[in-house]
Amino acid sequence: MVAGAVVVGVLVTYEPDLAKLDGLLSALRQQLAKVVVIDNGSKLDIEKGLSAALRSDSWCQVVRLPSNLGIAAAQNLGIELARQAGAAFVILFDQDSEPAPDMVPKLLEVATTQSLMGVSVAAVGPRYTDERHDNPPPFTRIRGLSVARQACDSPRSVVEVDYLIASGSLIPMTTLDAIGRMREDLFIDYVDIEWGLRAKKAGFQSFGVCGALMRHDLGNEPIDFFGRKIPLHSPLRHYYHFRNAVRLYCETGLPWNWKIADGWRLLLKYGAYTLLAKPRHKQWWMMSLGIVHGLMGRMGKFGKS
Repeated sequence: MVAGAVVVGVLVTYEPDLAKLDGLLSALRQQLAKVVVIDNGSKLDIEKGLSAALRSDSWCQVVRLPSNLGIAAAQNLGIELARQAGAAFVILFDQDSEPAPDMVPKLLEVATTQSLMGVSVAAVGPRYTDERHDNPPPFTRIRGLSVARQACDSPRSVVEVDYLIASGSLIPMTTLDAIGRMREDLFIDYVDIEWGLRAKKAGFQSFGVCGALMRHDLGNEPIDFFGRKIPLHSPLRHYYHFRNAVRLYCETGLPWNWKIADGWRLLLKYGAYTLLAKPRHKQWWMMSLGIVHGLMGRMGKFGKS
């Protein structure tokens, strides 16, 4: 457990690999004051899949939702339970992540140092890797009309970023009070980007911590598109990705240069997935439907009227 601050983990699951989940929780046991597992309507019995030590330990609280409410709703519930547990910081996790043994203390050190320097901290996140990818620097900033990768000069480097992926993000509870909840109408995809950009607009800064490491699976097996590996997801996941991106482009309040930079990347993905992702027709149809629904403002869970 981290000394000097109450750090509570919020782990969202959906049909997880129970052995990996047990391993993830065991890895977090010495780094967190408590962990709240929000299961998004899995058919599996999450609690029965955990080791006997975890099942009997009040350190791990499992909440099973009756259906899949989306990652944002699950995160919001977990954050509220963390608040009730007296958390000063919340750290978000996906089930496909594996933190290094010292990841949380390193993130907490940077968050505390920046706060003492008078910086309004939005979130701090680790350097993550996926063995199936080329693993360029994971930290990004919008530079003009492009998304620029922020390299790590050394393991002690701390990089200013515009937003972070949700998994591994350590967020002060005071920041969540100021910025507000995750947007539940997005359901999944762009939830972390929207929140990060909203925080930045309010004067809060996010940081990438090069010395804090985490393994993280980015979707299914990636596809190679002109020498560049692109994460591949299911047609339904691509529906949410394209719908939410287009919806955010249509809204005011987010940086126009981010919209252009991200829109160009989205266009490239549309071409790559249409040509290379199987089943091609299903992928094309769900992406196209997502674009239409984004323009219409039809949000929430797919298929729910």
